[in-house]
Amino acid sequence: MKDHDEWVVAMAYVPWQKFKEPYDPSKAFMVGTIFPELNKPFTGKREGMNERYR
Repeated sequence: MKDHDEWVVAMAYVPWQKFKEPYDPSKAFMVGTIFPELNKPFTGKREGMNERYR
């Protein structure tokens, strides 16, 4: 068995974000991000979830 100091704890994949025109500061403050690509409003729906979990 490997020594625990050699174990890989996690690996992450983070896609490159293409920079686009950011929101103006007042809009960014209202939506919680300056980047339009990251503006993912909460809709309260479970879109894409398996029927079993609805």
